[in-house]
Amino acid sequence: MTARKEPPIPRSSRTRRPAPPGAPASRASSRVRRPAGARPGRARLGAAGAVLALVAGLAGCGGGGGDGGAASPGAATSAPRSTGTPSSPEPSPTRTYPLSTAPRTIPAVREHVPARGPGWRPGPGSGVAVAPGSGALADEARLLARELGIADRGEAPARPGDIELALVGGGGAAAPESYTLTTRGGRVRVTGPDEAGVFYGTRTVKQALRSGGAVPEGVVRDRPDRPQRGLMVDIARKHFTAAWLEARVREMADLKLNQLGLHFSDDQAFRIASDSHPEVVARQHLTKAEVRRIIALAESLHITVIPEIDSPGHLGAVLDAYPSLRLRDARGAVAPGAIDIAKPESARLVDELLREYAELFPGRYFHVGADEYRALMASDPEASYPALAAEARRRFGPQGRVQDLATAWLNGRAAVVREAGKQPKAWNDGFFRGGVVAADQGVEVEYWTGREIGARPPVEYLREGRKVVNVNDRFLYYVLGEPNQFTYPTGREIYTTWTPLVLRGTQAVPARYSGQILGGRFAVWCDLANAQTQDQVAAGIRMPLRALAQKVWDPREPALSWADFSALAERVRAGA
Repeated sequence: MTARKEPPIPRSSRTRRPAPPGAPASRASSRVRRPAGARPGRARLGAAGAVLALVAGLAGCGGGGGDGGAASPGAATSAPRSTGTPSSPEPSPTRTYPLSTAPRTIPAVREHVPARGPGWRPGPGSGVAVAPGSGALADEARLLARELGIADRGEAPARPGDIELALVGGGGAAAPESYTLTTRGGRVRVTGPDEAGVFYGTRTVKQALRSGGAVPEGVVRDRPDRPQRGLMVDIARKHFTAAWLEARVREMADLKLNQLGLHFSDDQAFRIASDSHPEVVARQHLTKAEVRRIIALAESLHITVIPEIDSPGHLGAVLDAYPSLRLRDARGAVAPGAIDIAKPESARLVDELLREYAELFPGRYFHVGADEYRALMASDPEASYPALAAEARRRFGPQGRVQDLATAWLNGRAAVVREAGKQPKAWNDGFFRGGVVAADQGVEVEYWTGREIGARPPVEYLREGRKVVNVNDRFLYYVLGEPNQFTYPTGREIYTTWTPLVLRGTQAVPARYSGQILGGRFAVWCDLANAQTQDQVAAGIRMPLRALAQKVWDPREPALSWADFSALAERVRAGA
C-alpha cells in the first residue's frame, strides 16, 4: 500500500457543536447527556454465588438515577450517586425516587424515557424468562442468565424480579436489530422484532449493571444507524490463534458489532486448511474445525463471519504453488502477487478455492478483493503488459483495455460466489472509470482509499447507485509497523471526527447518499507482522473499536466527552 499523509485533523473543543458532516439531525427529545457515573462494580459475573458478589460489588452505586431534582427527557443530568436503594427489586412505598437517567453503555442508547423508581438489579430470586411463544430466544436467555449468575427459567411466565425476553412487533413494522427495554415494577422486559435486537437489549442490561449498578427505571428504545458494523483482521500476513479470534468475537458482541471479516489469503500466506488445494496452505494455519468453532460462536452472538480471498492481486502464497500462472511484464519480470488473468486456468484455480470456502462459511457475504492488481498500478498497463492488452482486445474488441480484462475477472468471481448464495464484496480500487466492461452493479464497494493510481472519489460510486461500506484508511486502518506513512488510528479521532459518511480523508459525502452507505468496518492489516504481538494488537485496537461501535450505532455527536467515554469503557469492559 502506498499512502500519503492527509492534513491533520483540527482538535475540537468539548463544547457542544453541530453534528458531524452528513450525520442525521439530532433529535432533542431523544437525547440524554450521560454522565461518567459512579465507581464500577465487579467486572466478571456468573460463577457460583455471583448474585451475592454482584450485589456486594454494587454497594454505593445508584439505582439507575441521580439524587438531584427531576429531569426531563433530553435534559443534562449530573452523575448518579448512592441513593441507598434496597437490594429488593420492588419499589419502596415510602420513598420518592428521582427521575432516572439513561443507562451508560457503549454504544450509547439512542433514546431513554426516564421514570421514577429503583430500577432493577439481580437478587437471589431473579431469573431470565422467555415469553411464551418466543422460544427462539432460548439461547439469548441462557447466555444472559449465565453472565448475571441468575436462573434460566426457559420459556415460562416471568416472576417478580425477573428479566423477560420476547419477540414482538414483527412483519416489518419495527427496524431490524432494534429493541425496547422497559424497566418497571422491579422487572425488566426486553422486546424486539428479531433475535438480534433482543440480544442487543441484553447487552444493554449487562453494561448498565456494570456501569451504574442497576438497570435504570424507564424505557429504552434503541436501534443501529447502519446494518453493517464490524472488524476485519488480516490473518494471512500474521497468524492469529483461534482463541484470539474468539475473544474478539465476544468483545464485538458486547459492542453490538455484527461482522467479522477474515482476510486469509495474501502474498505471505494462505491461513485456512484446504481440501481442494492443500499445497497452498501455510504451516501455521487455522484448521477447518477451528474455523467452524469461530463461526458457531459468532453466529450465537449474531455476528456474520465474512471470508476474503483476494484476487487477481495479493495471491503470492497461492502462486508459489503455481508459478506458471504468475503474471509477467513485457520484459518477462514477475509481477509480485499477481495472477495472469489472460489464462483460463487462473480462473479455474481461484474459482475452486472460492467454492470450497463458500461452503465452509455459511454467512451471507464473500469478499473477492480486486485491489492493487500490479498490471493496473503501472503508468501504461497496455505497454507494460502487452499479453493482457492483446487478450483484452481479443475478448472485447479494439477498444478493450487491461482494465476491462480486470473488470471481467471481478465480474466472474462475483458470479461464482453469487451462485453459492453469497453477496459479493470488493475493494474500491477494483472498480474503474469508463472502459468497455462495466463492473457488476450488485457488488458492494468497500471503500478504503483514494490514493491508488486512477483512484476515484467516493461520490462517483454513489452516483452510480452502488452500495458502499466505509473502511476509510485515514481512520479505520490499523497497519502493523505503520509502513507507507500509515499511523495507528486513535479512538479519539474516530469518536470526534469520523462518521459513516466520511469515506475518504476527513470530508463527508453529501447526506443525500446516506442510504447507500451500509456501515463501517475497522481493519487490522499486518504488513509488518512482527511489529506487534496479537495481545498488543488487541490492546491497540481496543478504543478505536469502541469509538467505531458508537459511531455506526449512532453517528450524531456523542453526549459524553472522550475522557468520559474512555472512563466508561473501563467500567463496562465489553467482552469480559
